[in-house]
Amino acid sequence: MKITEPPRTPGRRKQELLDRLERELDIWVATADREGLPCLVALWFCWDGEHLWLSTRLTNPTGRNLREGGRARLALGDTRDVVLVDGEVETYTREEVPEAAARAFLAKTGWDPGRDSASYAYFRVRPLAVQTWREVHELPRRHLMRDGVWVV
Repeated sequence: MKITEPPRTPGRRKQELLDRLERELDIWVATADREGLPCLVALWFCWDGEHLWLSTRLTNPTGRNLREGGRARLALGDTRDVVLVDGEVETYTREEVPEAAARAFLAKTGWDPGRDSASYAYFRVRPLAVQTWREVHELPRRHLMRDGVWVV
């Protein structure tokens, strides 16, 4: 896309976002510890139509931050096709994770964290805010979700 192309409609951007959530495998996950030290990693994820599901060890910085902080910022794309998702996080041990979520994660990624190690957990991210844009001319209408409600 070039800046000379017209901006996408909010409805088109939302549909493209939903398509990407189904298609993409990796997502950037930004968290912070209690002192505010940031941590940024890429994790596999799956989208169930309402939530993003992640998995990582409870014992690493990202797992601790997700569990203790209960918030994360997720990102897809590069600087010319950005998706930012701010969400609240719930932690599920491998015994607690809903079966449908674990099956969906396995189907998408080919990996079953529950069989890997007891230190792995699942993290359900409920989007509270979603922004998408390509180039500066889409910035004014970049918000697709606010306060957990789609505005498109």
